[in-house]
Amino acid sequence: MIKTPKQLVTVVVLSFIVPIALILLTINVITGGIDVDPDSPAMSDEAVAKRLNPGSEAPKKAGGGATASVAVANANPGESLYNKVCQTCHNAGIGGAPKFGDKAAWGERLKQGKETLYKSVINGKNLMPARGGAAGATDDDIKASVDYILSKVQ
Repeated sequence: MIKTPKQLVTVVVLSFIVPIALILLTINVITGGIDVDPDSPAMSDEAVAKRLNPGSEAPKKAGGGATASVAVANANPGESLYNKVCQTCHNAGIGGAPKFGDKAAWGERLKQGKETLYKSVINGKNLMPARGGAAGATDDDIKASVDYILSKVQ
């Protein structure tokens, strides 16, 4: 098959380049070429700080453009769970997850009823793992998170 040194070099180079190209293409397909919307609620200064340092204070813009530290207190357990776990997929639409605030996508799911949505999250559906990946969350926590998401599209 290989009769010249030039053919040998070509085969050796391609044996490295082709697998790397396939790996990169596969990664791009899996992630869907994720584009981050800088105006997304998940990209606010507070949300980023909260993800980087959970449980501590998050910077909040003060009147003159300076930043002031304020404690992030969240009385809504649904919003809290969403911000800790759910937003990872639902803000970017990863794996076909309906995007946060997308009335059309959530409207289709609402037609099935809230109980069906609760069961889908609790049991897992398509690429979403059971409990949306929040293994320690109670059923009430899951329902509160679903209710929080739906409150933003109704």
